[in-house]
Amino acid sequence: MKKTGILLVNLGTPDSPSNSDVYKYLIEFLTDVRVIDFSWLKRQLLVRGIIVPMRYKNSAKTYQAVWDKDKGSPLLFHTQDLANKVQQQLGDAFVVEIAMRYQNPSMESALLKLKNAFVDTIVVLPLFPQYSSACNGSVLQRVNEITATWNVIPSIHTIHQFYNHSLFIDAFAERGKQHDIASFDHVLFSYHGLPARHLTRVGTTQTHDCIQDKCSENIHENNQHCYLAQCYETTRLIVQQLQIPADKYSTSFQSRLGKEVWLEPYTVDVLPELAKQGKKNLLIFSPAFVADCLETLYEIQVEYLELFQEHGGESITLVKSLNSEDKWVEAVCALVTSNQ
Repeated sequence: MKKTGILLVNLGTPDSPSNSDVYKYLIEFLTDVRVIDFSWLKRQLLVRGIIVPMRYKNSAKTYQAVWDKDKGSPLLFHTQDLANKVQQQLGDAFVVEIAMRYQNPSMESALLKLKNAFVDTIVVLPLFPQYSSACNGSVLQRVNEITATWNVIPSIHTIHQFYNHSLFIDAFAERGKQHDIASFDHVLFSYHGLPARHLTRVGTTQTHDCIQDKCSENIHENNQHCYLAQCYETTRLIVQQLQIPADKYSTSFQSRLGKEVWLEPYTVDVLPELAKQGKKNLLIFSPAFVADCLETLYEIQVEYLELFQEHGGESITLVKSLNSEDKWVEAVCALVTSNQ
């Protein structure tokens, strides 16, 4: 019987919330040239000499705050739960494995399992809805690097993004319906940020301009690969499903690192402004993350709540990520089976 291998890849997680494991994870993550795209020497000096030594102990504390004492890393166990349900849905003609781009389970080990299962085809799904070189691009490049060493390379199909896939949108809208949206003063869609200069390279001319191409307004031929344009389109599609009034929602970008310009508006700037406008109770979607993780469980629910309250706000309610909910399982099954 022919078999199809399914590889679900998320970003990564330390093996434990200890200082040493977080240090090791951050080094691997931040020295990836697609994440920090400086020259090798400059990148190594910056990451190993400044960023990680300054951040790893505080990062370890935040991981300790979200770490489940029985299950471990939320990102890992939610991804594994998803894989188990997808495997159950797809049946014996499929072999479903998970990997983390950084740390464990490694992409090498997951791909080796698929190879040893004698699959005829591998479908790779990076679990990042909106395409970015730093996430989706890095996963796809690593798949090619690993399989390039194999004597027999099976047919490999890759899913580059799914920001507008109807079942993905349905799944997030269903999460939103678990809340009385009309009772909130404002709905914020907060996406992971990127250095703004990363987006200049998404077009054929290497001079993409989000303002000129009106990336926050619509998707078209010139900006279809732009991360910012895809984020705004995801927002629009979820808003349409939930019928949220135009004056009641906005989009922003979180998780800025360093002093250079990242995608704007920054969530850390939007929250105080909303509080000053008298918005007391916020509902926050984070549709760049399909599994709850540090950025949703701690950055939004702890750090951003404190910031919001400091400026007069009262409460933030997080719309849970998709994790392994049934509609998301259905979406993943549709994505991978349509790309065999």
